[in-house]
Amino acid sequence: MRMKKKKKSFPKKPALVLTAAALLLVGSTVGSTRAALTYYSENYSAQMNMQSIGVSLLENDKVVSSRDYVSNNEWKGTSDGTLLTNLLGKDETFTPGKKYNEAISVKNSGTIDTFVRVIITKSWQDEKGNKNTNLSPDLIELNFLTDNGWQVANAQSTRERTVLYYTKALKAGKPTPALSDTLRINPSIASDVTKVPKGKTITYTYKYNGYTFHIDAEVDAVQTHNAKDAIKSAWGVDVNVSDDETTMSLQ
Repeated sequence: MRMKKKKKSFPKKPALVLTAAALLLVGSTVGSTRAALTYYSENYSAQMNMQSIGVSLLENDKVVSSRDYVSNNEWKGTSDGTLLTNLLGKDETFTPGKKYNEAISVKNSGTIDTFVRVIITKSWQDEKGNKNTNLSPDLIELNFLTDNGWQVANAQSTRERTVLYYTKALKAGKPTPALSDTLRINPSIASDVTKVPKGKTITYTYKYNGYTFHIDAEVDAVQTHNAKDAIKSAWGVDVNVSDDETTMSLQ
């Protein structure tokens, strides 16, 4: 997922957003990771109480990042969290090809029903944080679950970015089902190697050596009241919403 910088000013959109990013060096133990939260102000303030909105990102049923609106542009919750901190056991080394538990979900930590969207972005970066677009994001395999209310928006997705919508209204205090269950790095990264003869010596250079994989999860929550217009304003997409505003579908 891309790491989003904190904004000094917020556009007026009927949504709140949080992002969390994870970095893991292939072949090493897990290091510290960061999560950043960004929230948008409310364009439908006349139609709802801002103190009612909140959202949390969960990883394996544990809250990674969360913030709820209090009042006067004040929020409560954590603006920085960690991801993948419990991915490995003690002294365990990350192993390409192995599947690790990575259940990502969203909780409505506010007091009104909302619709939620998650954007997962995958990339490879060097030690300076520069993205290498020649390395394949397809090798970062997050297994998505789409038989439990989550829907992948294929028209909005790319090889790097997967956009998912939870098609049911998320009730206050409730979590969604997990949108993923496992994470693994395709073991083919270990076979992508170049042999370089130097006299009597042969050097092997691994294409992915020194790179980290980067997973970015951006979560948006939008009120269910007047949801069709709120979603169009916040996310720029057209959706169908049921008359009772309990379900939505992509057009």
